Amino acid sequence: MAVLNEEQEMLRDMAREWATNESPVTAFRKVRASGEPEAFDRDAYSAMTEMGWTGIIVPEEHRGSDFGFLSAGLVVEELGKTLTASPLIATTLAASAIMLGGNDDQKAKWLPRIVSGETIATLAVDEGPHHEPEGIEACVSDGKLSGTKAFVAEAHGADLFVVAAKDGLYLVEKGDGVSLTTRRLTDQRSHADVAFDNAAAEKLAHGGDDLLGDVLNRARVLTAAEMLGMAQIVFDTTLAYLKQRVQFNQVLSTFQALQHRMADLFADLAQMRSAVEAGLQAVDSGADAARAAIVAKAEANRVLHAISNEGIQLHGGMGMTDEYDVGLYLKRARVLEPAWGTTGYLKNRFATLGGY
Repeated sequence: MAVLNEEQEMLRDMAREWATNESPVTAFRKVRASGEPEAFDRDAYSAMTEMGWTGIIVPEEHRGSDFGFLSAGLVVEELGKTLTASPLIATTLAASAIMLGGNDDQKAKWLPRIVSGETIATLAVDEGPHHEPEGIEACVSDGKLSGTKAFVAEAHGADLFVVAAKDGLYLVEKGDGVSLTTRRLTDQRSHADVAFDNAAAEKLAHGGDDLLGDVLNRARVLTAAEMLGMAQIVFDTTLAYLKQRVQFNQVLSTFQALQHRMADLFADLAQMRSAVEAGLQAVDSGADAARAAIVAKAEANRVLHAISNEGIQLHGGMGMTDEYDVGLYLKRARVLEPAWGTTGYLKNRFATLGGY
Protein backbone atom coordinates (compact mmCIF):
# COMPACT_ATOMS: atom_id res chain seq x y z
CA MET A 1 0.00 0.00 0.00
CA ALA A 2 1.05 3.57 -0.63
CA VAL A 3 2.54 5.42 2.32
CA LEU A 4 0.29 8.40 3.00
CA ASN A 5 1.25 11.63 4.69
CA GLU A 6 -0.90 13.17 7.41
CA GLU A 7 -2.83 15.40 5.02
CA GLN A 8 -3.65 12.49 2.74
CA GLU A 9 -4.84 10.38 5.66
CA MET A 10 -7.11 13.20 6.78
CA LEU A 11 -8.43 13.65 3.24
CA ARG A 12 -9.15 9.93 2.89
CA ASP A 13 -10.87 9.74 6.26
CA MET A 14 -12.99 12.81 5.50
CA ALA A 15 -14.04 11.34 2.15
CA ARG A 16 -14.86 8.00 3.77
CA GLU A 17 -16.97 9.60 6.49
CA TRP A 18 -18.81 11.87 4.05
CA ALA A 19 -19.52 9.12 1.54
CA THR A 20 -20.73 6.71 4.22
CA ASN A 21 -22.97 9.20 6.01
CA GLU A 22 -24.03 11.66 3.32
CA SER A 23 -23.85 9.66 0.10
CA PRO A 24 -24.60 5.98 0.72
CA VAL A 25 -25.90 3.72 -2.04
CA THR A 26 -29.43 4.79 -1.13
CA ALA A 27 -28.51 8.26 -2.40
CA PHE A 28 -27.57 6.79 -5.77
CA ARG A 29 -30.86 4.91 -5.82
CA LYS A 30 -32.68 8.23 -5.43
CA VAL A 31 -30.69 9.74 -8.30
CA ARG A 32 -31.47 6.71 -10.44
CA ALA A 33 -35.17 6.85 -9.59
CA SER A 34 -35.39 10.54 -10.50
CA GLY A 35 -34.66 9.78 -14.14
CA GLU A 36 -32.92 13.14 -14.59
CA PRO A 37 -30.42 13.11 -17.49
CA GLU A 38 -27.71 14.74 -15.35
CA ALA A 39 -27.89 11.73 -13.02
CA PHE A 40 -26.20 13.37 -10.04
CA ASP A 41 -27.19 15.43 -7.01
CA ARG A 42 -26.04 19.03 -7.41
CA ASP A 43 -26.26 19.64 -3.67
CA ALA A 44 -23.89 16.74 -3.08
CA TYR A 45 -21.52 18.10 -5.71
CA SER A 46 -21.64 21.52 -4.05
CA ALA A 47 -20.59 19.84 -0.82
CA MET A 48 -17.63 18.31 -2.64
CA THR A 49 -16.53 21.70 -3.91
CA GLU A 50 -16.81 23.16 -0.41
CA MET A 51 -14.56 20.40 0.88
CA GLY A 52 -12.03 21.28 -1.83
CA TRP A 53 -12.22 18.03 -3.78
CA THR A 54 -12.64 19.75 -7.15
CA GLY A 55 -9.29 21.47 -6.66
CA ILE A 56 -7.15 18.61 -5.36
CA ILE A 57 -4.89 18.53 -8.42
CA VAL A 58 -5.12 22.24 -9.24
CA PRO A 59 -2.20 24.54 -8.30
CA GLU A 60 -2.68 26.93 -5.40
CA GLU A 61 -2.30 29.94 -7.70
CA HIS A 62 -5.61 28.89 -9.27
CA ARG A 63 -7.33 28.29 -5.91
CA GLY A 64 -6.59 24.59 -5.71
CA SER A 65 -4.70 22.62 -3.07
CA ASP A 66 -2.17 20.93 -5.42
CA PHE A 67 -2.32 17.62 -3.51
CA GLY A 68 -1.76 15.51 -6.61
CA PHE A 69 -3.37 12.49 -8.21
CA LEU A 70 -2.72 10.04 -5.38
CA SER A 71 -4.78 12.30 -3.13
CA ALA A 72 -7.49 12.63 -5.77
CA GLY A 73 -7.50 8.85 -6.10
CA LEU A 74 -8.08 8.43 -2.37
CA VAL A 75 -11.25 10.51 -2.60
CA VAL A 76 -12.45 8.81 -5.78
CA GLU A 77 -11.92 5.38 -4.21
CA GLU A 78 -14.14 6.25 -1.26
CA LEU A 79 -16.84 7.61 -3.57
CA GLY A 80 -16.62 4.42 -5.62
CA LYS A 81 -17.45 2.40 -2.51
CA THR A 82 -20.89 4.01 -2.29
CA LEU A 83 -21.51 4.44 -6.04
CA THR A 84 -21.66 8.19 -5.53
CA ALA A 85 -22.80 9.77 -8.80
CA SER A 86 -20.95 12.98 -9.55
CA PRO A 87 -18.93 14.67 -12.29
CA LEU A 88 -15.87 14.86 -10.01
CA ILE A 89 -13.70 12.50 -12.07
CA ALA A 90 -14.71 14.06 -15.39
CA THR A 91 -14.10 17.58 -14.13
CA THR A 92 -10.76 16.63 -12.56
CA LEU A 93 -9.61 15.14 -15.86
CA ALA A 94 -10.69 18.22 -17.80
CA ALA A 95 -8.81 20.38 -15.31
CA SER A 96 -5.71 18.26 -15.81
CA ALA A 97 -5.96 18.77 -19.57
CA ILE A 98 -6.11 22.53 -19.09
CA MET A 99 -3.17 22.41 -16.68
CA LEU A 100 -1.09 20.38 -19.12
CA GLY A 101 -2.00 22.14 -22.36
CA GLY A 102 -3.56 25.49 -21.59
CA ASN A 103 -1.94 28.89 -21.82
CA ASP A 104 -1.93 31.30 -18.90
CA ASP A 105 -5.18 32.93 -19.94
CA GLN A 106 -6.99 29.60 -20.30
CA LYS A 107 -5.76 28.44 -16.93
CA ALA A 108 -6.71 31.70 -15.25
CA LYS A 109 -10.17 31.60 -16.79
CA TRP A 110 -11.20 28.00 -16.25
CA LEU A 111 -9.31 26.47 -13.33
CA PRO A 112 -10.76 28.76 -10.62
CA ARG A 113 -14.23 28.15 -12.03
CA ILE A 114 -13.72 24.41 -11.87
CA VAL A 115 -12.42 24.59 -8.31
CA SER A 116 -15.38 26.71 -7.18
CA GLY A 117 -17.90 24.41 -8.86
CA GLU A 118 -19.09 27.17 -11.14
CA THR A 119 -17.98 25.11 -14.15
CA ILE A 120 -18.46 21.39 -14.67
CA ALA A 121 -16.29 19.96 -17.42
CA THR A 122 -15.74 16.63 -19.12
CA LEU A 123 -13.64 14.85 -21.74
CA ALA A 124 -15.02 14.03 -25.20
CA VAL A 125 -12.60 11.70 -26.94
CA ASP A 126 -14.03 8.57 -28.55
CA GLU A 127 -16.26 8.64 -31.60
CA GLY A 128 -17.48 5.04 -31.74
CA PRO A 129 -18.43 2.17 -29.44
CA HIS A 130 -14.78 1.36 -28.68
CA HIS A 131 -11.89 3.35 -27.26
CA GLU A 132 -9.86 4.31 -30.33
CA PRO A 133 -7.95 7.58 -29.89
CA GLU A 134 -5.96 6.75 -33.00
CA GLY A 135 -9.11 7.00 -35.14
CA ILE A 136 -10.30 10.51 -34.28
CA GLU A 137 -12.03 12.29 -37.16
CA ALA A 138 -13.29 15.47 -35.49
CA CYS A 139 -11.60 18.49 -37.02
CA VAL A 140 -11.30 22.23 -36.56
CA SER A 141 -11.37 24.85 -39.28
CA ASP A 142 -11.14 28.60 -38.62
CA GLY A 143 -11.74 28.06 -34.91
CA LYS A 144 -14.89 25.97 -35.47
CA LEU A 145 -15.06 22.31 -34.48
CA SER A 146 -17.16 19.67 -36.21
CA GLY A 147 -17.57 16.02 -35.32
CA THR A 148 -19.46 13.65 -33.05
CA LYS A 149 -18.30 12.10 -29.79
CA ALA A 150 -19.88 8.93 -28.43
CA PHE A 151 -20.78 7.95 -24.88
CA VAL A 152 -19.44 11.12 -23.28
CA ALA A 153 -19.65 10.73 -19.51
CA GLU A 154 -21.30 13.50 -17.48
CA ALA A 155 -22.20 15.33 -20.68
CA HIS A 156 -25.60 16.52 -19.49
CA GLY A 157 -24.23 18.53 -16.59
CA ALA A 158 -21.13 19.80 -18.37
CA ASP A 159 -20.61 23.47 -19.14
CA LEU A 160 -17.27 22.84 -20.85
CA PHE A 161 -15.99 20.04 -23.08
CA VAL A 162 -12.36 19.13 -23.63
CA VAL A 163 -12.63 17.68 -27.13
CA ALA A 164 -10.10 15.55 -28.97
CA ALA A 165 -9.70 16.57 -32.62
CA LYS A 166 -7.26 15.40 -35.29
CA ASP A 167 -4.70 18.04 -34.38
CA GLY A 168 -5.05 18.23 -30.61
CA LEU A 169 -7.38 19.06 -27.72
CA TYR A 170 -9.84 21.93 -27.78
CA LEU A 171 -12.06 23.70 -25.28
CA VAL A 172 -15.69 23.97 -26.35
CA GLU A 173 -18.37 25.58 -24.22
CA LYS A 174 -21.89 24.18 -24.20
CA GLY A 175 -24.09 26.33 -26.39
CA ASP A 176 -24.41 27.07 -30.08
CA GLY A 177 -23.21 24.22 -32.24
CA VAL A 178 -23.33 21.65 -29.42
CA SER A 179 -26.18 19.13 -29.19
CA LEU A 180 -26.66 16.07 -27.00
CA THR A 181 -28.39 12.75 -27.57
CA THR A 182 -28.92 10.79 -24.37
CA ARG A 183 -27.52 7.26 -24.20
CA ARG A 184 -28.92 5.02 -21.49
CA LEU A 185 -26.33 2.59 -20.22
CA THR A 186 -26.77 -0.15 -17.65
CA ASP A 187 -25.28 1.89 -14.81
CA GLN A 188 -27.96 4.61 -15.19
CA ARG A 189 -25.39 7.40 -15.13
CA SER A 190 -25.08 10.38 -17.47
CA HIS A 191 -23.85 9.46 -20.97
CA ALA A 192 -24.56 11.15 -24.26
CA ASP A 193 -23.49 11.34 -27.85
CA VAL A 194 -22.36 14.92 -28.40
CA ALA A 195 -22.50 16.48 -31.86
CA PHE A 196 -20.36 19.53 -32.58
CA ASP A 197 -21.48 21.52 -35.61
CA ASN A 198 -19.13 24.44 -36.22
CA ALA A 199 -18.88 25.02 -32.49
CA ALA A 200 -16.45 27.69 -31.33
CA ALA A 201 -13.28 25.95 -30.19
CA GLU A 202 -10.12 27.13 -28.46
CA LYS A 203 -7.03 24.96 -28.72
CA LEU A 204 -4.93 23.73 -25.82
CA ALA A 205 -1.71 24.37 -27.65
CA HIS A 206 0.96 24.02 -24.96
CA GLY A 207 0.89 20.30 -24.20
CA GLY A 208 2.96 18.99 -27.09
CA ASP A 209 2.22 15.98 -29.25
CA ASP A 210 1.65 13.73 -26.23
CA LEU A 211 -1.07 15.87 -24.63
CA LEU A 212 -3.95 13.52 -25.38
CA GLY A 213 -1.90 10.53 -24.23
CA ASP A 214 -1.01 12.27 -20.98
CA VAL A 215 -4.66 13.09 -20.31
CA LEU A 216 -5.70 9.51 -21.08
CA ASN A 217 -3.11 8.23 -18.60
CA ARG A 218 -4.81 10.32 -15.94
CA ALA A 219 -8.23 9.15 -17.04
CA ARG A 220 -7.15 5.52 -16.69
CA VAL A 221 -5.72 5.83 -13.20
CA LEU A 222 -8.63 7.83 -11.78
CA THR A 223 -11.15 5.44 -13.29
CA ALA A 224 -9.13 2.57 -11.85
CA ALA A 225 -9.31 4.27 -8.43
CA GLU A 226 -13.10 4.31 -8.59
CA MET A 227 -13.05 0.65 -9.62
CA LEU A 228 -10.79 -0.15 -6.67
CA GLY A 229 -13.32 1.29 -4.25
CA MET A 230 -16.08 -0.72 -5.90
CA ALA A 231 -14.06 -3.95 -5.80
CA GLN A 232 -13.25 -3.45 -2.12
CA ILE A 233 -16.85 -2.95 -1.06
CA VAL A 234 -18.16 -5.87 -3.17
CA PHE A 235 -15.55 -8.10 -1.55
CA ASP A 236 -16.41 -6.87 1.96
CA THR A 237 -20.15 -7.16 1.36
CA THR A 238 -19.86 -10.66 -0.07
CA LEU A 239 -17.66 -11.83 2.79
CA ALA A 240 -20.14 -10.45 5.33
CA TYR A 241 -22.98 -12.22 3.52
CA LEU A 242 -21.15 -15.56 3.58
CA LYS A 243 -20.54 -15.16 7.31
CA GLN A 244 -24.23 -14.81 8.11
CA ARG A 245 -26.02 -16.85 5.42
CA VAL A 246 -26.98 -20.37 6.55
CA GLN A 247 -27.37 -23.23 4.07
CA PHE A 248 -27.64 -26.96 4.85
CA ASN A 249 -27.61 -25.99 8.53
CA GLN A 250 -24.15 -24.46 8.14
CA VAL A 251 -22.88 -20.92 7.73
CA LEU A 252 -21.66 -20.56 4.15
CA SER A 253 -18.27 -19.22 5.19
CA THR A 254 -17.45 -22.58 6.79
CA PHE A 255 -17.37 -24.32 3.40
CA GLN A 256 -13.76 -24.75 2.33
CA ALA A 257 -14.50 -24.29 -1.37
CA LEU A 258 -15.98 -20.85 -0.70
CA GLN A 259 -13.07 -19.97 1.57
CA HIS A 260 -10.69 -20.73 -1.30
CA ARG A 261 -12.66 -18.53 -3.70
CA MET A 262 -12.63 -15.62 -1.26
CA ALA A 263 -8.91 -16.11 -0.60
CA ASP A 264 -8.22 -15.85 -4.33
CA LEU A 265 -10.27 -12.66 -4.53
CA PHE A 266 -8.43 -11.21 -1.54
CA ALA A 267 -5.11 -11.77 -3.29
CA ASP A 268 -6.46 -10.25 -6.52
CA LEU A 269 -7.71 -7.22 -4.61
CA ALA A 270 -4.29 -6.67 -3.01
CA GLN A 271 -2.65 -6.83 -6.44
CA MET A 272 -5.20 -4.40 -7.86
CA ARG A 273 -4.57 -1.93 -5.05
CA SER A 274 -0.83 -2.09 -5.62
CA ALA A 275 -1.24 -1.43 -9.36
CA VAL A 276 -3.71 1.44 -8.92
CA GLU A 277 -1.71 3.22 -6.25
CA ALA A 278 1.46 2.79 -8.31
CA GLY A 279 -0.32 4.34 -11.28
CA LEU A 280 -1.46 7.34 -9.27
CA GLN A 281 2.02 7.84 -7.84
CA ALA A 282 3.58 7.54 -11.31
CA VAL A 283 1.36 10.34 -12.61
CA ASP A 284 2.45 12.53 -9.72
CA SER A 285 6.13 11.76 -10.22
CA GLY A 286 6.11 11.53 -14.01
CA ALA A 287 8.04 8.26 -13.83
CA ASP A 288 6.85 6.11 -16.75
CA ALA A 289 3.26 7.17 -16.13
CA ALA A 290 1.99 5.69 -19.40
CA ARG A 291 2.94 2.12 -18.54
CA ALA A 292 1.87 2.44 -14.92
CA ALA A 293 -1.52 3.85 -15.95
CA ILE A 294 -2.07 1.00 -18.40
CA VAL A 295 -1.20 -1.62 -15.79
CA ALA A 296 -3.49 0.08 -13.26
CA LYS A 297 -6.49 0.09 -15.58
CA ALA A 298 -5.85 -3.41 -16.93
CA GLU A 299 -5.65 -4.83 -13.41
CA ALA A 300 -8.74 -2.88 -12.40
CA ASN A 301 -10.61 -4.36 -15.37
CA ARG A 302 -9.52 -7.90 -14.53
CA VAL A 303 -10.10 -7.83 -10.81
CA LEU A 304 -13.35 -5.88 -10.70
CA HIS A 305 -14.79 -8.15 -13.38
CA ALA A 306 -13.90 -11.21 -11.31
CA ILE A 307 -15.06 -9.78 -7.97
CA SER A 308 -18.35 -8.44 -9.32
CA ASN A 309 -19.08 -11.81 -10.95
CA GLU A 310 -18.26 -13.70 -7.78
CA GLY A 311 -20.29 -11.25 -5.74
CA ILE A 312 -23.37 -12.13 -7.76
CA GLN A 313 -22.62 -15.86 -7.71
CA LEU A 314 -21.96 -16.05 -3.97
CA HIS A 315 -25.10 -14.08 -3.16
CA GLY A 316 -27.02 -16.69 -5.12
CA GLY A 317 -30.28 -15.69 -6.80
CA MET A 318 -30.69 -12.79 -4.38
CA GLY A 319 -27.71 -11.08 -5.98
CA MET A 320 -29.69 -10.51 -9.16
CA THR A 321 -32.53 -8.69 -7.41
CA ASP A 322 -32.68 -4.92 -7.16
CA GLU A 323 -33.04 -5.24 -3.41
CA TYR A 324 -29.36 -6.15 -3.11
CA ASP A 325 -26.73 -3.52 -3.92
CA VAL A 326 -24.25 -5.98 -5.39
CA GLY A 327 -26.04 -5.92 -8.75
CA LEU A 328 -25.63 -2.15 -8.97
CA TYR A 329 -21.87 -2.53 -8.63
CA LEU A 330 -21.78 -5.14 -11.39
CA LYS A 331 -23.67 -2.82 -13.75
CA ARG A 332 -21.34 0.08 -13.05
CA ALA A 333 -18.35 -2.25 -13.46
CA ARG A 334 -19.47 -3.29 -16.93
CA VAL A 335 -19.57 0.34 -18.03
CA LEU A 336 -16.19 1.26 -16.54
CA GLU A 337 -14.29 -1.77 -17.85
CA PRO A 338 -14.19 -0.60 -21.50
CA ALA A 339 -13.74 3.07 -20.54
CA TRP A 340 -10.38 4.40 -21.77
CA GLY A 341 -9.45 0.97 -23.05
CA THR A 342 -10.52 -2.64 -22.69
CA THR A 343 -8.00 -5.08 -21.30
CA GLY A 344 -7.14 -6.22 -24.81
CA TYR A 345 -6.56 -2.68 -26.02
CA LEU A 346 -4.42 -1.88 -22.99
CA LYS A 347 -2.26 -4.98 -23.44
CA ASN A 348 -1.62 -4.05 -27.05
CA ARG A 349 -0.82 -0.49 -26.04
CA PHE A 350 1.60 -1.70 -23.36
CA ALA A 351 3.36 -3.90 -25.90
CA THR A 352 3.62 -1.01 -28.34
CA LEU A 353 5.21 1.21 -25.69
CA GLY A 354 7.72 -1.58 -25.06
CA GLY A 355 8.65 -1.72 -28.73
CA TYR A 356 7.02 -5.07 -29.44
